[in-house]
Parts: sequence; C-alpha cells; structure tokens
Amino acid sequence: MNEPELEFEITAQDGVARRGQLHLRRGSIATPAFMPVGTYGAVKTLTPEDLQSLGADIILGNTFHLLLRPGPEIIQAHGGLHEFIHWDRPILTDSGGFQVWSLTSRRKISELGVEFQAPTDGRRIMLSPEVSMETQHALASDIQMVFDECTGYPATEAEARKSMELSLRWGARSRERFDQLDNSGRTLFGIVQGGMYPGLRQESLEGLLKIGFAGLALGGLSVGETHAERIEVLDRTVQLMPAATPRYLMGVGLPLDILDAVERGIDMFDCVIPTRHARNAYLFTDDGTVKLRNARYRDDTSPIQADCSCYTCQNYSRSYLRHLDSIGEMLGSRLNTIHNLHFYLRLMERIRAAIGQGELAAFSKDFRARQAQSGRTVQ
Repeated sequence: MNEPELEFEITAQDGVARRGQLHLRRGSIATPAFMPVGTYGAVKTLTPEDLQSLGADIILGNTFHLLLRPGPEIIQAHGGLHEFIHWDRPILTDSGGFQVWSLTSRRKISELGVEFQAPTDGRRIMLSPEVSMETQHALASDIQMVFDECTGYPATEAEARKSMELSLRWGARSRERFDQLDNSGRTLFGIVQGGMYPGLRQESLEGLLKIGFAGLALGGLSVGETHAERIEVLDRTVQLMPAATPRYLMGVGLPLDILDAVERGIDMFDCVIPTRHARNAYLFTDDGTVKLRNARYRDDTSPIQADCSCYTCQNYSRSYLRHLDSIGEMLGSRLNTIHNLHFYLRLMERIRAAIGQGELAAFSKDFRARQAQSGRTVQ
C-alpha cells in the first residue's frame, strides 16, 4: 500500500464542529475548507494567481472531463495537472462517477464499470474503477476519489442498497489499483453512499472502513432531496465517521448548507455554485443574494457589499457590473467570480475563527438572521 503524505490535525472544536489543518505534500489546507471547482483544469475566468490572492488552499479537478479533453496522456506529458495548469498547491480530483451517472440515457452500468457515449465526440468509453485510478494517477492529484455510483433520487431502499453495494465493490477495486500504482505522496478518499437511508449509509461506511482510506466523503447528496432529508443523513452518518479522519461533503453548496454541515462535523466542501452563480449575475453577500439583472440595480452606485474587501467591491459598482452582464462582457463574469469566491473563502475563514473562539453558535445565529431578513437568499 502506498503511504499517503496526509496528516489531519484538529486544532479546535466547538460542539461537533472542528477546525483543523490537513497537511499534504504540496501544502496545508485550513479546515473547514471550501474548494473552488476547476472542472476542466481551470476555475472559470480566474488565473491561479487570482485564486492564490483570494486565499484558496486547494482546488478541484474532474477526472471525467479531463479524460475526455485534453486526455490524461497530454496532461501526463506536462508532468501532471499541477504543471499543466500552473498551480503549485494541492488538487483534489473527483473520480467521474457523478458525471457518468448524470448522462442517463448515454450510459450503461455494469459490474465492470460504466460504458458511455462521450458527449464531446460520441465515441464509446468504458470508465471503470481501474481506469479512473489510472487517469487520476496520470493527473498526479494530491487527493484522489474512489470510483462510485451516485444513487439517484428518489430511490427505493432496494435500489439504494444495490447501488451502495456496487459502490463498495468498486471502492475495493479502486483501492487495489491505487495501491498498485506509484502514488507515493498522494492519498485516496472513500465515498459513503446509501441514498436517503441512514442504515445503508452506515453499512457503506463500515465497508469503507474495512477497506481503509485516509479520508471519507459523503456522496449522493444535493441530487434533488429535501433539506430535511439531507440533514437527517448528516445527523445520522457524520457522527459515525472516525473523528481523526477528514470528512468531505461532495457538491454542497449554498452558504447556509455549508454552515449546516460544519455544525455537524464536516471539514471539506466543493460546489460550482459560487462560480456558476457569478456567471449568471447572482452575487452572495452577508445580507442575501444580489440579483444584478433586477432593474433596481441599473443606477445603483454602491458596491456589491459595502464592507467587502475583494477587488471587485473595492473598485466597481452594482450598476457597472449590471451593465457588463447586460452586454455579455466577459469582464463581468470575471469580476463577479472574484467577489463570489472571496465571499465563500472569507465565510470559511470566519467559520474557522468562530470555532476557535467557541462562538460558532452565535456566528451561525447572526449569519442566518441576516440572510433570512434580506428575503433575497437563493435556495
């Protein structure tokens, strides 16, 4: 078995919420952490220098999309994904399981893996646990994810069990292939599945613990379930996860969702929401979401948020940003993205500080009240 260069240090706790440091060979990640999503090897509209100035410790790349374009052999020829994209801090790569699941009619799932028709050029591709691990090995990412099947929603308990058990078998194969490759200095996370059924989630977790992983993720959420269903899964599952292991909630999402999960002991997050919303002129603030396409902002000379220190708020008005959006100027997407990622990364800083001071409950109450009072929060 490869020895992962991963050390997770919990530096403070407030209830079950944790503040910590995840130490990897390319640097340390302050947790709870939000990982900007660079699906194709780029966080849309931003350079690596932009991301560093915003305070990003780690970014996410996607195995499925990079397998299709430009292909792992091209990235490997550059020395790996870090060199290809000019980023020297940690990278986490998703396995591609969620993306092939979302192809619906284009894919066929079997014990071997998922055969699908590439949306780029129509060719048939088999993505298996072994291919996913080999692709992530070529990408040379610091944290790699096992290949799993994302359980659809809604799903019966029988359907969720079948999917979860397949993911466990794929997880074991992912572990085996990862260990066969020269992955010194890299680490592999398992993914807990089981749909909306806490009992199945527990079985999945127990199976993953027997296989052995340096970190554990919760997958199969933010797929259409209600807020109450997600909270129940978190409440029933996170408490069973080993305290010394980093916990990653995949694909979730909105600021209040992140706060919900931190309060239940989650350490890592990723989501396309801040960047995708930026390109659609939805801007996050402490007082709710500013929807720039609303006519009320046509002559609004104020910044997005008065006390925000990001480059966008320090230099541009809502009126100007609305103008850029209305004419389709790409600068607007860039400035909006700078603000939204600054907001998310700053939110994580404030959450970490609150945990360290034992004041997370007070911070959460105040933040939730301001979001609710505005009436403009995107849900």
